[in-house]
Amino acid sequence: MSRIKKQPIPLSGKLVLLGAGKMGGAMMEGWLAAGVVPSQIVVFDPAPPKEIVTLIKNHGLKHNPEISSLSNVEVILAAVKPQILDEAVVPFLPLKSQKPLILSIAAGRTISCFESHFGTDAAVIRTIPNTPAAVGRGITAMAVNGNVSDGQVALAKALLQSIGDVVSVDSEDQIDAVTGLSGSGPAYVFYMTECLAKAGEAQGLSADVAMKLARATVEGSGELMRSSGTEAATLRENVTSPNGTTLAGLQVLMAENGLEDLMKRTVDAATRRSRELAS
Repeated sequence: MSRIKKQPIPLSGKLVLLGAGKMGGAMMEGWLAAGVVPSQIVVFDPAPPKEIVTLIKNHGLKHNPEISSLSNVEVILAAVKPQILDEAVVPFLPLKSQKPLILSIAAGRTISCFESHFGTDAAVIRTIPNTPAAVGRGITAMAVNGNVSDGQVALAKALLQSIGDVVSVDSEDQIDAVTGLSGSGPAYVFYMTECLAKAGEAQGLSADVAMKLARATVEGSGELMRSSGTEAATLRENVTSPNGTTLAGLQVLMAENGLEDLMKRTVDAATRRSRELAS
């Protein structure tokens, strides 16, 4: 199975990557794997990770050139930490005359934030990816403003598909719910894996064996769900025999105030926090 999905990317101009950390670096690797010409990618990051520096050198990418030297800029992708974004975008404001698509993966930074910098006529797409993007298995949700053309939507989707799947939401208001579900979701799965392993230890298994069993169970179940295309509920029912061990465990999880209620409260807390950060 390929680590990175290779999708044709209809990029004709330059792609400016502002920030080459883990997420930005994963995207850059995905674009190169998908066939983007190295001369089209321009990277701005004062201190990227060593592996990204190596990637930049190996492919001959432009790194921190004079901004005034850039022409035919088609996309500016903001992948910097949200707390430094306002300062980081200032040097790039002269590029707004080239009418680039502004594509953001900065958590908590709204479309209006970018419009305040690049103008209310700027084409802006706000996205929320998640950390499995680092292995080409992420999921990204995107919301667009009224200035984004159909061609720019197609380009953004192709760029984001290099690190996983892409969905569109009806309005930017839904981005907070996406953040609470899939943006923060990997941490929930990791913690569930920890808890599953600890539950095994409580039944007498060694810590190493319990964690190995828990990890393999989560990884394998996810792969089964992905590869089969079968609904999660159906997969659950398929492994639940009448009066069997799985049913006994599920009766605890599915009891009143059980896992469903806990997950609703978890996602609600993360969603509310996302709204607070964006306000």
